[in-house]
Amino acid sequence: MSIRSAALELGGHDIDSTLRDAVFAQLRESFGRMNSSTSAATSTQHAFDKRAADVKAPKSDINALILDYLTMEGYPKAAAKFCKEANLQPQQPDDSIQTRHAIQHAIHSGNIESAISALNELDPEILDKDPELHFSLLQQQMIELIRQCDGGDVTPAVNFAVEKLGPRAATNSDFLLELEKTMSLLIFPHDNLQPDLAALLSSDLRRDTATKVNEAVLQRQNERREAAIRQLVRMRAWGETSARSKKKDLPDSIELGLSADSMEHGEGQDEPMITT
Repeated sequence: MSIRSAALELGGHDIDSTLRDAVFAQLRESFGRMNSSTSAATSTQHAFDKRAADVKAPKSDINALILDYLTMEGYPKAAAKFCKEANLQPQQPDDSIQTRHAIQHAIHSGNIESAISALNELDPEILDKDPELHFSLLQQQMIELIRQCDGGDVTPAVNFAVEKLGPRAATNSDFLLELEKTMSLLIFPHDNLQPDLAALLSSDLRRDTATKVNEAVLQRQNERREAAIRQLVRMRAWGETSARSKKKDLPDSIELGLSADSMEHGEGQDEPMITT
C-alpha cells in the first residue's frame, strides 16, 4: 500500500519490521479514520457513531490529503514515493521541498547558523521582513552556544548576546524579556531550572522554531503556511465544541484520531484548504 511506503521514507533511515509496522499503523490511524467502515457498527453504537461510519471519503481525497501533509511538512522522499505509487502529480517542485527539509533538519540538529545561511541564500527578505522570526532564530543560536559551554567558557555566548541580540532587544520589550530569560541559562544549573527556563533547552523549542521557519518560507512562496490536515482537525474540534454547547446528542467522548500537536497553532488561517 502506498501509505506504507510513505511511512518508510519519513525518517530517511532503514527500520526493522516491528517499527515499520508501528509507523504504518500510526499513519493509518491518523489519516484512515476519515474513511472508516460501517462494519464496526453494532447495536450498542451511539447514533452519531453509526452516522459517522457511513460517511466514506473517496480514496483520492485521502491520498491528496496525505500528499499535502508530506509536501507541506517537508518530507521530499516520502512525497516523491507517494506520488509515484498513488499516481499523483507533485504539489510543489522537489527542490523546494528539499530546501525546506534541509533548513528544518539544520534547526532540529541545533545548527542554527547553517539554517540562517540557507534561509538567506534562499530568500534574504524572509528574515529582513520578519524581525520576530529572525530574533527567534538568533535566540535559538545563543541557546545552542550555551549548550556547548556546559559549565565551561561562556564568552562565546555572552559575545553573541551583546553583538546579535542586544541591539534588537534594546528597541523591543518582548525581545528584551526573551534575552533576559536566555541569559539566565548562564547563571543557573541546567539540572534545576524553573519550567519557563527549562523550556528553552527543550527540543520542543527547536521544533517550534523549525515550524515557524517552514511556514515563513511557504508564505514567501505564496503557498499555504500549513498542511490542510491541521486545519481540518481544528474545524472538527470546533464543530464538536459548537454541537456540545447547543446540547446536541453526542457520545461522551469522540476520539480525534490525531495528536494534540495538530492543534498547536490555535485558530485557523485565512488560507485555502487543499489542492488536488
